[in-house]
Amino acid sequence: MTKFESDIKKTAQKDETVFSFISNFNNFQNLIPQDKITDWQSTEDSCRFKVDGIGDAGLKIIEKEPFKTVKYSTDGKVPFNFYLWVQLKQVAENDTRIKLTIKADLNPMMKMMVSKHVKKFLNMLGDAIANYHYPNN
Repeated sequence: MTKFESDIKKTAQKDETVFSFISNFNNFQNLIPQDKITDWQSTEDSCRFKVDGIGDAGLKIIEKEPFKTVKYSTDGKVPFNFYLWVQLKQVAENDTRIKLTIKADLNPMMKMMVSKHVKKFLNMLGDAIANYHYPNN
């Protein structure tokens, strides 16, 4: 398995707020680039969509540890299998750090082709989660 990690992001939110948001795929349509993802369909625990230039893809939530971690895996036909997890660490009131990690089952050629794109995706998604305008609790 090949491991990719995002930079650590910072959000002015409580870990509970971010955790509740990322634990529901119905919220993710607000985080993804509309010019790259189409045909979005989601439930609380899974989603399906088309990625421009790649095709159909899907994700499902496989594990949740309240206010700390949400783990996702591929669901259905995808170009390669991977696991994505989002880790949260509240360091102070309204100060939560976010880190995203992907472990992917890649052959050496695929790794060369997608490494830069996966790292860019992780940082883009991390920024979107960190900078999202969460409703006031």
